[in-house]
Amino acid sequence: MSILEPSALAHVPFVSVENMMRLVNDVGVEAFIGELAEYIENDFKRWPEFDKIARVASHSRDGVIELMPVADADYYGFKYVNGHPNNVRDGYQTVTAFGVFSSVATGYPLLLTEMTMLTALRTAATSALVGRYLAPAGADTMALIGNGAQCEFQALAFRTICGIETVRLYDIDPAATAKAAENLKAVGFNVTACETAEAAVEGAQIITTCTADKQYATILTDNMVGAGIHINAIGGDCPGKTELQRDILLRSDIFVEFPPQTRVEGEIQQLDEDHSVTELWQVMRGEVGGRTSDAQITLFDSVGFAIEDFSALRFLLEKTADTDYCVKLDLLADPDDPRDLFGMLRRAAPEAA
Repeated sequence: MSILEPSALAHVPFVSVENMMRLVNDVGVEAFIGELAEYIENDFKRWPEFDKIARVASHSRDGVIELMPVADADYYGFKYVNGHPNNVRDGYQTVTAFGVFSSVATGYPLLLTEMTMLTALRTAATSALVGRYLAPAGADTMALIGNGAQCEFQALAFRTICGIETVRLYDIDPAATAKAAENLKAVGFNVTACETAEAAVEGAQIITTCTADKQYATILTDNMVGAGIHINAIGGDCPGKTELQRDILLRSDIFVEFPPQTRVEGEIQQLDEDHSVTELWQVMRGEVGGRTSDAQITLFDSVGFAIEDFSALRFLLEKTADTDYCVKLDLLADPDDPRDLFGMLRRAAPEAA
């Protein structure tokens, strides 16, 4: 992308929640996820080009607020995101987010966008993309344990990328399962609502765990996981929160995004620091293997990493350029003389009476 005149960059494109939903519906949810997954895969394949750090987290009694930054030679992206499990009881979202995508050359932001909806889409796209490398051949059934805001996006992504047609649902809140079942039946899935997690995993080749509570929990026990299963563990995403019994980890080949972050926040915080894991970018580049046998248990210990958000922001910037899906915000001061910011303020003052 060429560098624009400063005056053109001062008004920053903004994608609102309303326009994000309009864009996704116009493109089609599954088509949007499929295109987004391609951007994520392409960025993972150039992993060494990125300047990477683990996300910066501020923990409190009620939840966490995080900043997730990453950059390559041309662009810098970050996401602001929170995780507050008790929000639902008060009518708030557990997770909300917004993001910024900027030019490295000027430091000027090129895009400001909502990312609550976009994060759900990129998380689902990443999960299913990884599933394409790790899930058993011919998989058609997935268990979804935790039927909150992520549930339907995960199902749609796995249908788009991995061919899943049947979902088995369980949540400790029957209302969440009923909500998910209604939504997924409406878009053509074969749906079974289950009364226990044990029932949900019966006959499933892929198990997705996605719960919200910020605590050590045992959502999936060792006896529930048979040979050949792929586990998509996306709920463990902060220190002190896990979903899988430790014995499952010891039987699985574990795949992660960014080890310095996952060892602190993921399921592998239960394991010794030197426990072997495989980085996904190496699998996608063909440097190491993914699923290598029918009996292998594969585990995607997903905590979400900033490169996935970078990919989503890059995709959205290109998708919305010169369209009415974004509006221009008067976000940056633009004095005629870059050195005369005070003069800009003075000239904007009402004339003296």
